[in-house]
Amino acid sequence: MNSPDVAAASRTAVDGYFQPDADPGDIKAFYAANGFLVMERAFDPDQVKALRLEATDICRGRRGAIKNAERLSDDLSDPEVLRRFLCIHFPHKASEVVRETLFNSATLKVLTSVIGPNVKCMQSMLFIKSAGKPGQAWHQDEDYIPTRDRSLTGGWIALDDATVENGCLWVIPGSHRPGVLWEQEWHGDRRFDCSDESVGFPYRDEDAIPVEVSAGSVVFFNGYLLHRSLPNTAPEGTYRRALVNHFMSCESHLAWGPQPDGVSSAKWDSRDVVVVAGQDPYAHRGYAEEHEVILRPDGRSGCLDWGASDQRVYRDE
Repeated sequence: MNSPDVAAASRTAVDGYFQPDADPGDIKAFYAANGFLVMERAFDPDQVKALRLEATDICRGRRGAIKNAERLSDDLSDPEVLRRFLCIHFPHKASEVVRETLFNSATLKVLTSVIGPNVKCMQSMLFIKSAGKPGQAWHQDEDYIPTRDRSLTGGWIALDDATVENGCLWVIPGSHRPGVLWEQEWHGDRRFDCSDESVGFPYRDEDAIPVEVSAGSVVFFNGYLLHRSLPNTAPEGTYRRALVNHFMSCESHLAWGPQPDGVSSAKWDSRDVVVVAGQDPYAHRGYAEEHEVILRPDGRSGCLDWGASDQRVYRDE
């Protein structure tokens, strides 16, 4: 299979691959029909290099402690450090370099085209995914981050060329359109991490397509879109690093985290957000710090306390 850089020359907006100067109407139309798109060259090589270096510093604890992560010796090499991590949640809370990605101009062009003029971010995730690390089974992000208006949009920034071999994203185009959140259950599959798998949907694995991209590209996808990734099967020393930021409309409440006492479901609205475009009609409520930087378990040491279903035994156990 061609590398993303070689294949890029033959890609067009018809395939969902856009350039930063793309027409917003074309962006909106493709996204509405398919539930995903790629913005190529959103980040230049220097920005990508800086994010890779920052990722290593975050993993080393140089941007503050990471909940659930062991303290690492300074004597470890960078590859030894990176092999210990699959995913870190909320790095934008510790790193200004990561936080700046929320305001990337090409990203905001897409977000304001597919969501609307007023956009906020509630989550970031740093994936390292070194060789041998697992993927994530079929899922819909709206299962984890509920919005009231179905505006949830992921922005998946490739820090390495993402290929089938090293575990790129796979999507089922158009699977967001029914607006159904499918049931989830524990998969017991070593190919995947500790998150449950969506089941019962009327699509086959054969309906999915790989989204191979070059470093610096951003894959955008709707919160109802079925997507997954497979393990990184590339040679030792290979990474599929990615920074994923999640966005939604400022007009929507965010019913995320434990529901506060005395607050109705209609008024439940997490205020741990960053406004990245336009105006927040609920700005008068103020903002909060409800989440902390935390390590996601990859399943190799168990999946307790990570929101999977009760049956957490892998098939080979």
